[in-house]
Amino acid sequence: MADDYYAVLGVARDAAPDEIKKAYRRKARELHPDVNDAPDAADRFKEVTVAYEVLSDPQKRATFDRGGDPLRGAQGGGGGQGFSFDDIMDAFFGGNAQGAGFGGGRGPRPRVQRGQDALLRINVTLAEAVFGIEQEIKVDTAVVCTTCSGSGAAEGVEPVTCRTCHGRGDVQQVQRSLLGDIRTVRPCPACQGFGTTIPEPCHECAGEGRVRSRRTITVAIPAGVDQGTRIQLSGEGEVGPGGGPAGDLYLEVNVAPHPVFSRKGDQLHCQVTVPMTAAALGAHLDLPTLEAEREEPGDDVTASVQIDVAPGTQSGEVLTLRGQGVPRLRGNGRGDLKVQVVVETPSRLDAEQQQLLERLAALRGEEHPQAVLDAQHKSFFGKVKDAFR
Repeated sequence: MADDYYAVLGVARDAAPDEIKKAYRRKARELHPDVNDAPDAADRFKEVTVAYEVLSDPQKRATFDRGGDPLRGAQGGGGGQGFSFDDIMDAFFGGNAQGAGFGGGRGPRPRVQRGQDALLRINVTLAEAVFGIEQEIKVDTAVVCTTCSGSGAAEGVEPVTCRTCHGRGDVQQVQRSLLGDIRTVRPCPACQGFGTTIPEPCHECAGEGRVRSRRTITVAIPAGVDQGTRIQLSGEGEVGPGGGPAGDLYLEVNVAPHPVFSRKGDQLHCQVTVPMTAAALGAHLDLPTLEAEREEPGDDVTASVQIDVAPGTQSGEVLTLRGQGVPRLRGNGRGDLKVQVVVETPSRLDAEQQQLLERLAALRGEEHPQAVLDAQHKSFFGKVKDAFR
């Protein structure tokens, strides 16, 4: 082993304890045999370990500074008090090894814990999603055991202190190694880390304090929910171990497709087909609304709305009905209803209808119609002509 422990760690003789600790962490990560396959890595790792053991102990460091042997009487490769495994884990995890689950002093874990959240998918129609609904749903979750009221113990039985860990919740094991005595801590196998045992568990829940049960709850689905919206129901999830408080239940909404209406944000969209004559002359049409499909329509429901098709309406034009769309989930008012007009051209004409249309075409000078391009195409071909000129 080297004599100058300061040189081994690469620190000055007046280095502060934090500097010594940082230097050791750096060296340990660099030289540990698991990450460094150099032939002398193991020996150098032992050197920095012993150097840190001396310089991190105020008494040993003072002895070394006075020229004495700080390891006199030490057994094994480490010091007389043994080298804690926490220091090595400290080097690799950069913090308190106990906090990472490697050291002691954590204490027993509580039997009563919060339950997990639960997720349930529900199916609704478009009308139910748009206008809201109250729905009964069946939920299969863990609930408090009624036999033991969540204690996990049989009637008249109380938890007793664990004889293995004496209530600490964990046990320690010491192993000898080249580095000295290495101490590890793990949950007590007798009590699973609780620090207490139940001599006679509840026969209904086997000591869990909870059982599986199916129950029915009534859920208010607010107006304006959309595909994938999640509704949070606090305290309706899984009851925790030991009868602990329940987690939350999340309902994920799945909206079934509608044969007429579709939705985009807070807007509703649909198509109406009108005859060619109605598009040319104009018409007033009654359009059934989505509100008419509500399970409980109420007195204020508008079963239909009137749309005005102006004379000369072209196929594909969109009419906007203000305030006839989806109620805003987080806000006031409603979106709009967009109605796309599709003009239907008759495919079968009797003799009289054909004569009337031919007369109309003659009156309009459309017996020999010409293809009319829109402005964009005219501009394009105009540029081509100009190029050839």
